[in-house]
Amino acid sequence: MEIFETVLVILEALCSVALIVVVLLQSGKESGLSGALSGSSDSYLNKNKKGSLDQILASSTKWIAIVWVILTLGLSLI
Repeated sequence: MEIFETVLVILEALCSVALIVVVLLQSGKESGLSGALSGSSDSYLNKNKKGSLDQILASSTKWIAIVWVILTLGLSLI
C-alpha cells in the first residue's frame, strides 16, 4: 500500500506543477473586474476561440484540475 500512496503523491506533485505552468501560460484578460462589472459584451463565453492556444490552455487547465482533485481525494482516503 505504501507503493500505491507514493505513486499517487508523485502524480499529484506532477499534476500540481503542470497546473501551475498551464495557468501561468494563459493570456491575461485586459478588462479584468471592471469589465465584468460594467457588463462588457466581450466576455469569455462570447469569444470564438476554437482551436486557439487560449482554448487549448483553458481546456487543459480544466482537465488537469479535475485529475488533481481526484488524486487529492484518493490520497485523503488512504
